[in-house]
Amino acid sequence: MTFYKITPRLLHGTVLVPSSKSMGHRMCICAGLSGNDCIVDNIAVSKDIEATNRCLTGMGVTVTEVASLHKGRTAFQYRWDHTFPSEPVVTDCGESGSTLRFFIPLGALCNVPFTFEGHGKLVSRPLQPYYDIFDKQELRYRTAENGHLPLTVAGRLKPGAYVLPGDVSSQFVSGLLFALPLLDGDSTLEILPPLESASYIELTLSSLRTFGIDIKRKDLLHYDFPGGQSYCAPAERVLVEGDWSQAAFWLVAGAIGSREGLRCSGLREDSLQGDKAILEILRNMGADITVQDGIFTVAPSELHGCEIDAADCPDLVPVLSVAAAVAEGTTHIINAGRLRIKECDRLAAMYSELVKLGADITEEPEGLLIKGKPEGLQGGAVVDAWNDHRIAMSMAVATLACNEPVTLTGGESVSKSYPEFWNDYAAVGGKTEKIN
Repeated sequence: MTFYKITPRLLHGTVLVPSSKSMGHRMCICAGLSGNDCIVDNIAVSKDIEATNRCLTGMGVTVTEVASLHKGRTAFQYRWDHTFPSEPVVTDCGESGSTLRFFIPLGALCNVPFTFEGHGKLVSRPLQPYYDIFDKQELRYRTAENGHLPLTVAGRLKPGAYVLPGDVSSQFVSGLLFALPLLDGDSTLEILPPLESASYIELTLSSLRTFGIDIKRKDLLHYDFPGGQSYCAPAERVLVEGDWSQAAFWLVAGAIGSREGLRCSGLREDSLQGDKAILEILRNMGADITVQDGIFTVAPSELHGCEIDAADCPDLVPVLSVAAAVAEGTTHIINAGRLRIKECDRLAAMYSELVKLGADITEEPEGLLIKGKPEGLQGGAVVDAWNDHRIAMSMAVATLACNEPVTLTGGESVSKSYPEFWNDYAAVGGKTEKIN
């Protein structure tokens, strides 16, 4: 087991935020399905992106790493002859929920047994909305006990009327958005309210439009899909924008643990990413955030508590709970129940680990009630990342507001989404010591 000893130090400088993992998944899938030798550039490679590339390879797409035009980033070229595999496929989704749920409908286009494997919590993450569709269409599939992975889909989706619940992961919706335009006939999709994580659906629709896919949206809950479409790359090379969910860690760090402020570059102010909500939420809490020439700067700030509705930005909850733990007054995080079925139970994890540092938190079924301590946290404890990248990075940010060093187990879990996190942390003054 690897331990990271983190010593509280005030950060300063500029962080080039990694490219968006959410947009990276979507752009790589669209490029792979276009068959136009399209290059996707400015990728911050992570285990999740590698999982998506493995699934594309399983579908018959040739994925080749090529020279990137952006320092420190990676580019992949995607080539496909629009021929689905003729032999059974087995592919490993790692621990990526996006990869798995995006590709299940695509795998069900191949008309050969397509098996999805996974690791960690992904093995047991819910897939029932897809099973309901397969049962309705009498499409053959096989799972392990309790609907767990591995999952083998043997058959082909049919055009028709599709219905999904809106109060589960939007990844199910995105999976159908990718696949239904490729069917031979027209289809419709109805999403039953309430709809959560609508911003992630917008990211998928934006990517599909970029690659020439026509989806007629009547409203947020009803979609028409003309069949027989093809993906078409808009250019030889497309770029992935910066990741607001990763920027959130640095913005909170700048507010609670910087010397003269912390700067974030590589972000789009007009981004459709739902996690751009971090700007509004932190400003509502009193954070001093300015933007000039594409650089977002957050100054040391006196934060105050507020109510945070996490329905459309669940990935922000871990680091926002850190901000709340040292804000004046009480913060109530609501509509966050889906965090219990992420890489770990993130509500339980943040409650458990922040309490070890001295925070005052009450865990609720759908959220957290946090009474802030603006004087800071005690620290001096051993905390665990729960094998979850967002918990690991949140603990690193929380340490900035502690009086004593903190020892973190499982810090290597950042490789799932942000392999360079510890290097970037050190580059802006963070002090860590890796102990094997």
